[in-house]
Amino acid sequence: MKNAWRRWITTVNLAAIALMPTQMFLAFSHRATADDPGACYMVTSSGKTVGLERLCGNIIAAPSDDKVFRVSIKRRFGGTPVIDVTFNDKKTFEMIVDTGASGTIITQSMANTLKLQATGTMQAQIADGSEVEFPTSKVKSIAAGGVTANNLQVAIAPKASIGLLGHDFFGNYDIKILEREVEFHHR
Repeated sequence: MKNAWRRWITTVNLAAIALMPTQMFLAFSHRATADDPGACYMVTSSGKTVGLERLCGNIIAAPSDDKVFRVSIKRRFGGTPVIDVTFNDKKTFEMIVDTGASGTIITQSMANTLKLQATGTMQAQIADGSEVEFPTSKVKSIAAGGVTANNLQVAIAPKASIGLLGHDFFGNYDIKILEREVEFHHR
């Protein structure tokens, strides 16, 4: 008999909730939003969060587990993130994070700054489906946000205005593109 009463009370309670007007539910509904300030910020004595990206630079420190690396998005090029990428531990250039590119492509200007000479050529299919031939060269290292790839062959695009960072750089990582940063999650 007690179980029958419990079922009836539970049914009545559920029915009462179902009959509550919508306005009553809205009174209990709370909307919460989160604003992630990133890894480089301070909180003032009044509780205001102040970003310090200019002081910290564009590269954001990796979390303590060293399996996720983050780099700030400087701007977007056609909606695609542009980040700072360092070559040979010396020169930093803006590059597009191109999740559709199998290899890294640099501009002629970048090749000149890095003092690279063409050592070969490669055929590549570009976004419009056509095949083009690029001169190639090797770089000692490419680094962004704590991720480094060594001894990579890069294509040199004489007419490009910005380089493309491809899968040869981040192929061992899952990429998560956020509003203000790109995360590299080690597999």
